[in-house]
Amino acid sequence: MRVIMFTREHDATAVVPAISFLDCQVDCLEPVPASYASAAEADVVMIDARGDLMRARALCQLLSGPMDCPPIILVLEEGGAAVVQPDWGAADFVMAGATPAELGARLRLVRVHIAEAAPIAEDRIEAGDLVIDTTAYTARIRGTLLDLTYKEFELLKALALNQGRVLTRQALLDEVWGEDYIGGSRTVDVHIRRLRAKLGTEYDHLIGTVRNVGYRFDASEEE
Repeated sequence: MRVIMFTREHDATAVVPAISFLDCQVDCLEPVPASYASAAEADVVMIDARGDLMRARALCQLLSGPMDCPPIILVLEEGGAAVVQPDWGAADFVMAGATPAELGARLRLVRVHIAEAAPIAEDRIEAGDLVIDTTAYTARIRGTLLDLTYKEFELLKALALNQGRVLTRQALLDEVWGEDYIGGSRTVDVHIRRLRAKLGTEYDHLIGTVRNVGYRFDASEEE
């Protein structure tokens, strides 16, 4: 099991000592925007909420909402549990002084209780008025065909297949241009701008920007 802990500590045992007794990989990352995309690589995310509960809440809501990351466990001090609410988006919480048995059980349970998302059919993607046919390589809005280049189509498809999830620029480069592509992330920004222009002002909100992280396709919410 891989655990990513967002904390300003360099060692996870400084946050919850019991974690040293568990057989899992724990990486400590600072709670800054440049680190958020790494959450997708974890099985479980832990947030050090001991010092600032409001900052921890904001991070928890960002990761569990727009970024749709793995289940989150908050690490709290005594009294902190009384403040946590369901709308924070955490799957569970644990006290900093928890025993190894309790911490291990909570880590296992959140993995079991998080249902896997249903796979999206890749031959036809529908998002509101937008319909993408991946076999015919066409995208239409209200029946009107969009004049997209191959890369623009692949970029739109990659985003639409991950509706609601934030994709980093590097992830989009790897998916659309291939891992051997030597160009920079600026390429993604240019194509996103062109793609939004072709979607038009009524639909350019479908592709949202998550500052310092990447892009998110969301058909249900205007930016």
